[in-house]
Amino acid sequence: MSARHFTAREIAALVGGELVGRPDAAVAGAASLEEAGPGDLAFLASGAHLPYFRRSNAGVVLVAPQYRDAAVGPATRIVVSDPRAALGIALRALFPAPRPAWGIAATASVGRGCRWVGRIAVGPHAVLGPGVRLGADCRVGAHAQIGEGAVLGDGCRVDEHALIAAGAELGHRVVAKAGARIGTEGFGYTVVGARRERLPHVGRCQVGDDVELGANTTVDRGSVGTTCIGPGTKIDNLVQVGHNVRIGARCVIMAQVGIAGTTTIGDDVILAGQAGLAGQLRVGDGARIAAQSGVIGDIAAGATVSGYPARDHRSVLRQHAALTRLTPLVTSLERLLHSHERSD
Repeated sequence: MSARHFTAREIAALVGGELVGRPDAAVAGAASLEEAGPGDLAFLASGAHLPYFRRSNAGVVLVAPQYRDAAVGPATRIVVSDPRAALGIALRALFPAPRPAWGIAATASVGRGCRWVGRIAVGPHAVLGPGVRLGADCRVGAHAQIGEGAVLGDGCRVDEHALIAAGAELGHRVVAKAGARIGTEGFGYTVVGARRERLPHVGRCQVGDDVELGANTTVDRGSVGTTCIGPGTKIDNLVQVGHNVRIGARCVIMAQVGIAGTTTIGDDVILAGQAGLAGQLRVGDGARIAAQSGVIGDIAAGATVSGYPARDHRSVLRQHAALTRLTPLVTSLERLLHSHERSD
């Protein structure tokens, strides 16, 4: 990605920070403290990264107030209350999003009865099925597919090779990243005699406003009901959302999470990487589920859980601490028994 050039003074004004050091220090890129050079912007938000800051060659560093006068490290600093948030502002200025190529590529396929409002951008070999409806300023990447009768609100972005299946409904400003599969048929079988036969999934898939769906994430349509993702929810790459799952507003769901069918998740829930949730569960508002947790029962609102089976996080930590203290006792006991056996 090509970057624009900014001085430290310009960045400080942009993020509303206090400039310490050279106002004319110029940056044209951004990097981590370890990798940054004299032309790069970096940030320091916690003491855990102070060793890297002290060795850094960054030209300008966004720092939290407590590191304003750190004795060692890059001399040009911009002091802000939240370096990570300030970095986001600076990155959007340094690396402005490319302007969409408005219009429909010659190799794209547009089905009968497809309608849109205002301008859209449809990339090479993309497919808009019959009866698709797109809001204003939608972007559909190369080789992406929008199935028959799907509805997308204003400002949606469907990246390369993503699929919005037939009948799916997306709100405004939804992002489906490369390879995502939204509204596809779920995993459901019934036993007939000695065979398993697929149970047709004919339900709906609804995605609220300002939702982000990561690369290669899959969201199944409902079996006979509706799979719902609430407004403002952000879903990472490689997440599986089963049929009839209902996810609330402003949730954060990280990589490789799996949510089995008919589970209901409240608002403002965080599911950390590789957590697995069994089907037909309820997770209350504001719950936190730690990485690699196995959830096999309901989780109360506001709870923080970890482990398998997932339970109160503090209890899990106490258990691990107890096991750590127990290990040397077991070792001592084994030595004592071996010594007693030799003496016999």
